Amino acid sequence: MKKVLTYYLKPYYLRMAGGFVIKFIGTIMDLLIPWILAYMIDEVVPTQSIRKVFLWGFLMIVCAFFAVSGNILANRFASKVAELSMKTIRHDLFEKVSYLSCKKVNEFTESSLVSRLTSDTYNVHNAIGMIQRLGVRAPILLIGGIAVTLTLDYSLALVLVAILPFMGILVYLVSKKGIPLYRKQQEAVDVLIRKVRENVTGIRVIKALSKTDYEKRTFSDINAEVVRREKRAAMTMGITNPVMNFILNMGWVLVILVGAYRVNAGLTESGKIVAFLTYFTIILNAMLSITRLFVKMSQAVASAGRIMQVIDSCDDMEAVSRLYAQIPDFDENDTYHVEFRNVSFSYNGRHKNLDNVSFSLKKGESLGIIGATGSGKTTLISLLMRFYDVNEGCILIDGKDIRSFPQDELHSMFGVAFQNDTIFEDTVLENINLGRGLDKKQIENATEHAGIAGHIESMEKGYDSAVAIKGANLSGGQKQRLLIARALADNPQILILDDSSSALDYKTDASVRRAIAQNYGDTTSIIIAQRISSVMNCDKILVLEQGNVLGYGTHEELMRNCEIYREIGESQLAV
Repeated sequence: MKKVLTYYLKPYYLRMAGGFVIKFIGTIMDLLIPWILAYMIDEVVPTQSIRKVFLWGFLMIVCAFFAVSGNILANRFASKVAELSMKTIRHDLFEKVSYLSCKKVNEFTESSLVSRLTSDTYNVHNAIGMIQRLGVRAPILLIGGIAVTLTLDYSLALVLVAILPFMGILVYLVSKKGIPLYRKQQEAVDVLIRKVRENVTGIRVIKALSKTDYEKRTFSDINAEVVRREKRAAMTMGITNPVMNFILNMGWVLVILVGAYRVNAGLTESGKIVAFLTYFTIILNAMLSITRLFVKMSQAVASAGRIMQVIDSCDDMEAVSRLYAQIPDFDENDTYHVEFRNVSFSYNGRHKNLDNVSFSLKKGESLGIIGATGSGKTTLISLLMRFYDVNEGCILIDGKDIRSFPQDELHSMFGVAFQNDTIFEDTVLENINLGRGLDKKQIENATEHAGIAGHIESMEKGYDSAVAIKGANLSGGQKQRLLIARALADNPQILILDDSSSALDYKTDASVRRAIAQNYGDTTSIIIAQRISSVMNCDKILVLEQGNVLGYGTHEELMRNCEIYREIGESQLAV
């Protein structure tokens, strides 16, 4: 929360100061009204001067007007500051999330990141506004009320002052307990969001397999846990109000008893007692406001901590050219465009997902990767694009370790189409363009080569036709060809097709591969596939099994020397 207050609110300190001054003046006007009332009862009324009564009454109206107007204006200032500062926080948080490495995303989890961008920012937004509204007004009413009561009747004020330490201790202890509870509550919300995302994404599977009742029970358990944690946090923080009311009401009773005794003894005046009781009510409300502020602050501190945990997380994919500029055994005469040198990698640090993988591709060459599910095919691509860093070995592009490239520069080299890639709720044109500023001709050429141009032109608005979320209004084959067009549109240096033709028939698949070979001769291609027909014409083929290289060579070489590849080939090609 400290960074929120010192860094993100710093540009608005002047606006906040203006709001504080206006709020201060308005609050002082509030404090003057009971004092004027006491003066009227004790000093003006006994003179029986109607003119003075109206004069002082008019002064009370003026004070009330400035109090209300000042509070309204100051609250508008507070709302604007909260709005603008949260806009910046949300932007920075979203930007950080957008650039997080896959490793970091896995650590935070997607549902937690969504929760931090939504409910956590909402909690901090409310707290920033409340700090400016109650954070100034309530303490002034409290301190000012006590100061004025000391001038009215010193003995009665001591009764009030005596109960304040008890209230302060209560607020401190409850707030100290509440912050960890709110943090646990937000963690439970993370789990709830993850479950909702899974159910919405997999709704067709759930319905098809009649899992609706099971998912309802699972959701009910998760929802019950959220409610349990919310209830525990609310009950803990809810202790404050009744206990605070009890302490203040006991103080009120003591003030009335002591006040009655002093009036009866002629030690004070009735007007001062009326004013004192009014100030006591003001002080009571101020303490309750401070209590609400502490409740909101407890939520906000927990949420701000979660937000800053993401924003301040280290960039583990930063370019490290100093460390990796000198590549061992690198020959400047090498003409390899992409090279893996003894690469090993593990997601969990225990089991190797890739073990000592090596291969090299010259510019314009193509590599086919084939293997069973879980063999490490997609992991290899993730390492090449530096979604993760290798544990051993190195990956080179044009002789430079990929860890020496800035992320934007590295990723701009690739055109990628994954099997289950994202299609956005936008036009066909923008789903291919993706904000890259491509011209219409580039996009048309890419769709032609991907074999989707005819379908797009048959749509009502052509390239401006709307695509439903996740491409719900497209068939599986149309989605994959659209994704391939997206990958081709910017004429990438390295083209990656990760099982992106699984929904295409053999004829269409062959046509797309032929178009790529004819029109993107300078592009180095890496094709992951389950069909041997999709990779058999590649310059090199890599056979993976549980992260190990079982074969590497041309189709003919592997059919002779790699038993697993030969078995797959014979079963698929009926050789």
